[in-house]
Amino acid sequence: MGQDRVEAVERALTILDAFAADKPELTLAELAAATGFYKSTILRLFGSLERLGYLIREPSGAFRLGPSLWRLGSIYRHGFNLGDAIRPELRRLVETTRETASFYVGEDKTRVCLFRHNSPQPARHHLDEGSRLPMDAGASAHVLNAYSGTTSVKAKSAKAQGYAVSLGERDPHVAAIAVPVFDSAACFRGALAISGPISRFDKAARATALAELKAAARRLSVVLPAGD
Repeated sequence: MGQDRVEAVERALTILDAFAADKPELTLAELAAATGFYKSTILRLFGSLERLGYLIREPSGAFRLGPSLWRLGSIYRHGFNLGDAIRPELRRLVETTRETASFYVGEDKTRVCLFRHNSPQPARHHLDEGSRLPMDAGASAHVLNAYSGTTSVKAKSAKAQGYAVSLGERDPHVAAIAVPVFDSAACFRGALAISGPISRFDKAARATALAELKAAARRLSVVLPAGD
């Protein structure tokens, strides 16, 4: 299956992938440098991409993405289910850390456990999806506060270091660590957290969990479409 490739298609997609939010327009030389393709190859592929609305060439000679990509993006956003992206990451986190993984969003001055995958271990931090918790304690609360304009010390710290830790703040027996999740447009979407019994989820375990959380957040930032 890995050998079922169409070189011309891959080259065309590579050209489209060269564009970014901070590089909405690229010259022919910049496209050649970014893709490693000959200018003649880019110009040949451009003909098809332009006819189908995927690329536009400005009067200045620079290239930019065309309206067909906006149409496809709109279809993707309308058909996208947030849980389809979040739940596999929660499962992966639980498989890796053996602790409970959750995704929280802020709503009406509370935080809501939107998605949850509980640890398989007998002693675990259990919470049901849809549960509402206060915003003044807990790692995920500090992360949510950090991106909602709150200026508390813990919110500022969470934003500065890119994560938050709580040790027995809401429940004296529970430790948690959380990171922010952003979508493909770099908009904040929620907090991804791992939690467990404070006696087991020690400093070393939290360090491992943090690395896994950051990796999951990076993957989500690629697949989550821009929020409304």
